[in-house]
Amino acid sequence: MSSQSDPNSKSAAKKEAKRLEKEAKLAAKALKTNHINSGEKKVKVEKKKEEEEVFVNTTPKGEKKDLSQPMSAGYNPIAVESAWYDWWHAQGFFKPEYGGEGNGEVFVVPAPPPNVTGSLHIGHALTTAIQDSLVRWNRMLGRKTLFSPGFDHAGISTQSVVEKRLFKSEGKTRHDLGRERFLETVMDWKNEYQARITNQLHRLGGSYDWDRVAFTMNESLSKAVIETFCRLHEEGIIYRANRLVNWCVRLNTTLSNLEVDQKQLAGRTLMSVPGYDAKERFEFGVITSFAYPLEGGERVVVATTRPETMLGDTAIAVHPDDERYRHLHGKYAVHPFVEGRRIPIVTDEMVDREFGTGAVKITPAHDQNDWEVGVRHNLEVVNIMNDDGTFNEHAGEKFKGMKRFHARVAVVEALKQAGLFVETKDNPMMIPICSKSGDVIEPILKPQWWVNCKPLAEEAIKRTRAGELIIAPKQSENEWYRWLEGIQDWCISRQLWWGHRCPAYFVNIEGKEQDKNDGKNWIVGRTLEEATERAKVLAAGQSFTLEQDEDVLDTWFSSGLWPFSIMGWPEKTPDFEKFYPSSLLETGWDILFFWVARMVMLGIKLTGKVPFKEVYCHAMIRDAHGRKMSKSLGNVIDPIDVIQGLELEKLHEKLLEGNLDEREIKKAKDGQKKDFPKGIPQCGTDALRFALCAYSGGGRDINLEILRVEGYRKFCNKIFNATKFAMLKLDEEFVPEANAKPTGKESLVERWILHKLNIAAREINTQLGERNFMMTTTAAYNFWLYELCDVYIEAMKPMTDDKASVETRRSAQQTLYTCLDYGLKLLHPFMPFVTEELWQRLPRRPGDSTPSIMVSRFPVFDEAFVFEDADREFDLVFAVLKAGRSLAASYNLQSDIQFFIHAQDDAQLIESQLPTIVALTKGCKSAVVVSNSKDVPAGCGSSVVTKSIVIHALVRGLVDLDREIAKCEKKLDIARMSLSKLAKFENETLPENVRLANEEKKKTLEAEIMTLEASQKMFADLK
Repeated sequence: MSSQSDPNSKSAAKKEAKRLEKEAKLAAKALKTNHINSGEKKVKVEKKKEEEEVFVNTTPKGEKKDLSQPMSAGYNPIAVESAWYDWWHAQGFFKPEYGGEGNGEVFVVPAPPPNVTGSLHIGHALTTAIQDSLVRWNRMLGRKTLFSPGFDHAGISTQSVVEKRLFKSEGKTRHDLGRERFLETVMDWKNEYQARITNQLHRLGGSYDWDRVAFTMNESLSKAVIETFCRLHEEGIIYRANRLVNWCVRLNTTLSNLEVDQKQLAGRTLMSVPGYDAKERFEFGVITSFAYPLEGGERVVVATTRPETMLGDTAIAVHPDDERYRHLHGKYAVHPFVEGRRIPIVTDEMVDREFGTGAVKITPAHDQNDWEVGVRHNLEVVNIMNDDGTFNEHAGEKFKGMKRFHARVAVVEALKQAGLFVETKDNPMMIPICSKSGDVIEPILKPQWWVNCKPLAEEAIKRTRAGELIIAPKQSENEWYRWLEGIQDWCISRQLWWGHRCPAYFVNIEGKEQDKNDGKNWIVGRTLEEATERAKVLAAGQSFTLEQDEDVLDTWFSSGLWPFSIMGWPEKTPDFEKFYPSSLLETGWDILFFWVARMVMLGIKLTGKVPFKEVYCHAMIRDAHGRKMSKSLGNVIDPIDVIQGLELEKLHEKLLEGNLDEREIKKAKDGQKKDFPKGIPQCGTDALRFALCAYSGGGRDINLEILRVEGYRKFCNKIFNATKFAMLKLDEEFVPEANAKPTGKESLVERWILHKLNIAAREINTQLGERNFMMTTTAAYNFWLYELCDVYIEAMKPMTDDKASVETRRSAQQTLYTCLDYGLKLLHPFMPFVTEELWQRLPRRPGDSTPSIMVSRFPVFDEAFVFEDADREFDLVFAVLKAGRSLAASYNLQSDIQFFIHAQDDAQLIESQLPTIVALTKGCKSAVVVSNSKDVPAGCGSSVVTKSIVIHALVRGLVDLDREIAKCEKKLDIARMSLSKLAKFENETLPENVRLANEEKKKTLEAEIMTLEASQKMFADLK
């Protein structure tokens, strides 16, 4: 451990005070030296910016930082943030067990597990900032907190990115490696990126209990997945069925509806498609009409947006009441390209007689609506497409082996040659696009495992309406009900290698023909032994072999178990008993249904409890232009780059680490040059966290501007320097009182700042409870910047100088200490590092051995700090002060300012606060209160504060009199106009509060007009 002095000791306080005093004297001496030659002609010299010394952390890992050295000249976030995290972790502050066992209130947040596909982006930083702020706040309120970390294997995404890198670096596919070696390669990737992400989360200050870190494919969580699949299959909730699925040719797997984006086309659009030559473009957004020849010589014209699918047509449907086609009921068309295929004409009420020709081609194997028609009419189902997107033998010899969009072009050309083509027209439409690969989705018939979601969703709705689950903001709750009420069955099979392999086995009974599509020929088992025993029952004594399903489960299936699987379920572990259900699930609204709904449905089904009491959905981060963040745009931001800064050239270099092609890299570089012409400035973790929370006000999107984050770095600098200066005022004799409560002997400004501190504590606690992070950070920011730094620290200067009495000085010091102590605690949940650094430098109250700010008590509203009279009185004083500042600024007065305050009311109050007014007005020489306007010397400019208080500043000989007369005239015009507008309401019936406010405004305007007329006359008399 470090040899830092005991912060509780009086000697430590003396030592720090002496050191700070010495620093201040040296700084003053340097300032004086710089001004010796101030009488000489000033020459502007271009100063060469000195390179900042690179900080090197010398604190041994896990040990407490040595703060015996002087504070640095300025705020350096890298230096401030060093060492603290490892010390917090080593001390066990992150663990719910810290402070001893007990049955106290708990606060549990299961952190959404980041995907191991790559490094974290700024959206993850937002999640961490919000969650950790709530965790730290609850910890400081005395609750036992568990912030449980983990990682998601992210099946499709991780396998895809590893395959891309494998092909890019070695020119190999996963099939070249084989399943076992490929999975080893993916595991290496996972280990590399899990380590990277862990480091990022450390840098972001997340107070996770790392002893409980989880991974969705580790042994205990995999056990939970297998148990869930088997249990739900046994209950008939999971079943096998041959249905149409969303097929991604590029990824060669099924996707759920939630993983499919809908691209809106206004009409004819030429698009590139993954897997084709980059120069190739294919036509979308059109509808093609062509004729089917009928047996007997007639033709029927149909229309389609996917002409290639006509190769899989097995019927033509018309409405039963459509007179145009009544004579064709039960007849057949002849397929022009597939020899021997007769196509029946069927009647179905789903056909819209008004759309197109009223005749619809039916392709049951490649369209959801057509599949339903096929089921109703027992139509043949012809799958024309292979998994790789090429056409198979069912498409006919001419088209066999063609890629699907080449076949589209070929089919249209063949229709033209056969004289069957009619026309192509623009057709506004939606195109289904894979959210992972950008490929055009194909509906394909496949046997898959499905979850019957209806009963699960109904229970989730019931529990939410009963108040067992709170979803915020309200907009997300409304969407929650809408989605659950329209839920469809969930396809959980994925044709991947990376993931949880389905614990399902096909029982191949010797000598018996069996359909793999039929779920009756499949059994499930938690182990191979259990599966074998069940297969024996199915085989009824016959010989059999077991063939495990090659598919893996949808990633969302395993992550849907997250809040209870990380607690040890299906075992009833101590963690499960104590920390489940969780207190809060915080996530982006975009995965409310991907993830949250599934956790709720599965949690209720498997544990009988809603897995968390509250869901808070944060906004989505976009760039400063409102664009979605995308690697190809170059606007994806690594939070570490914001924390430590990064040059533009280094930003460019990072683009080469991914899988972007040369064209995308160029586009991304152009985007980076535009958005970050000088690179990303060093902002630090505290500024980044605070900014992200400050952006979170309940909206759907956040347009992140790095300049705003940089602004909060300046706020950190302000806190750092203000605390450093304030500690100069805590001299060597200063020891904090054992009790923070006011003594009753505090001055007006002390009572005012303590009241403001109390109000800030109330507002921060209230707004954190309501999850309004924007209001929370605003309250903390305003207290520190506008009340503590701008007012109290300045106002207390004369109260702590050599002329002040010992009692006055001691009281001002105690108030300052309380404000620093409590003020840092109020900021800590958002700015953990700088607050720890500064709080550790403060002396402790006698008997207080709290080792860290993060385990100290959070300030709450206290009646002992309520000083409403002081608040009103000082607000009046401050109004006088602000009016005086504005008045001085309007006349460009910068030194030797003399104020004369004519106060008809509150003269005694203003008189008592003249030292404060002088101290807080830059360049103010004196301020006096006069009881009569005649006592104000000639040659003063004036400003009305209230109807009974006017402040004057001596400007004689310093201003252009004609200009001042004109300014008075202009102000008079405005004041008279405002008074005239108010007069219009005098005879109207108004609410009492409005009427009284108008009367007050009228009196103030009348006083302002009187003062301006007097000033105008006075300036005229001086001419």
